[in-house]
Amino acid sequence: MKETLVDLRAWRQFLAVAEELHFGRAALRLHMTQPPVTQAIAQLEKTLGIVLFDRTRRRVALTPAGEALLPDVRDLLERAQALPARARAAAAGEVGRVRLAFVSTIGFAHLPQWVRDFRVLCPQVALELVEATGDVQLEALARGEIDAGLMLHSPGFAPPGLALLRVAQEPLVLALPAAHPCARAERPAVADVLAEPLVIFPRRIVPSLHDAIFGLYHAAGRVPVIAQEAIQMQTIVNLVWGGLGVAWVPESVRQFQRDGVVYRAAGELARTGRGKATVVLPACETSLVWPAGGANPALARFVAFVREREVAGR
Repeated sequence: MKETLVDLRAWRQFLAVAEELHFGRAALRLHMTQPPVTQAIAQLEKTLGIVLFDRTRRRVALTPAGEALLPDVRDLLERAQALPARARAAAAGEVGRVRLAFVSTIGFAHLPQWVRDFRVLCPQVALELVEATGDVQLEALARGEIDAGLMLHSPGFAPPGLALLRVAQEPLVLALPAAHPCARAERPAVADVLAEPLVIFPRRIVPSLHDAIFGLYHAAGRVPVIAQEAIQMQTIVNLVWGGLGVAWVPESVRQFQRDGVVYRAAGELARTGRGKATVVLPACETSLVWPAGGANPALARFVAFVREREVAGR
């Protein structure tokens, strides 16, 4: 059976009578005459099929059913009164939801502080976080399952159809077993490690950065010897500790300390063949990406927040 909806005006009249327990005073409070209020309550009771008030010549009292309804009616009317302000806040991005995916490396540095500050600044915006690699983020963005992502990539990365805000730039450093001979040098020569087995992420995870690392080897006339692939940077470092090989990781991964693993900035690499130019070592960037032309005001507020932090951090 389909229930008949009761409009807010009828509930306001019910609340006035319930709080005044007098039809005359309730009518004055509502700026009405008494007969329409009496008729409205009678119609409400008929619609609901229950008696809300016991009436005598001497008194008006709520029935048990009326008493039970009273707290819910107060809550309903308070929420209805707050709706216009909430709608304006939602349009301004002060209320809403941002589903944000992120790579693990941003969690070593910026992300924890950003989350804390943004929740203080916009407490009514639900910031929902999910850790995901770049390939998973791009698929989720295409399906509309997330609103934005913090992705790792090489400089110059520009995903089609997405807006991009660079938030971090850092070099790649070597993760080496502590017992490795190159670990004793403050800046080991790149040529000394290019023949070592390599622990690296699969190309599908961050194609641009994977290609940049391979480009370094090819510039030196080497072909990387892949010992093991792993998705998470923490796993890559743990595999280095296990002696499977060496790895190139973003500098921020230094904050992940693992006994038996050291991080070293590599020295310059001279190009083989003609000329004496040096090969530029790969660097990486982390960017906030989101659908171009998106209409989520809460996301726009978060992007502006991150942009302010990125500018301040320069």
